[in-house]
Amino acid sequence: MNRMHVIFWSASGNTEAMAGAIAEGGREAGAEVRLCQVSEITPDEALGCDLLALGCPAMGDEVLEESEFEPFFAELEGKLSGKKVALFGSYGWGDGQWMRDWQDRVTKAGADLYRGEGLMINDTPDDDGLSQCRAFGSGFAAQ
Repeated sequence: MNRMHVIFWSASGNTEAMAGAIAEGGREAGAEVRLCQVSEITPDEALGCDLLALGCPAMGDEVLEESEFEPFFAELEGKLSGKKVALFGSYGWGDGQWMRDWQDRVTKAGADLYRGEGLMINDTPDDDGLSQCRAFGSGFAAQ
């Protein structure tokens, strides 16, 4: 059984809803899933799993949230080599540049990025969006 951490930061609840659905999909696929906000886990604890799903919305000028998530990810980034990682987040503007930049950082760190790209949902995930998140979590857990 794969151990999967779903770690997220959310201001409006959109990315939190995505995280919950991804965790649900992971559990349905048989993974042991820990769902937590970024403030509830250290980078070293995060690395203690088989699968690492990270979620953060686009902030400001399409960047990761700067006070909690970016420092967490910056510390984690240098330790991702060989790790199976999935990225997800919501956005309300822009074209996904924050996700493309984040994907580049993960692959340059040597991680195995699930599907080669992150999952993005515009604003609040509707039923279809939550279904996509569950499938994303299930597929990630099954690898």
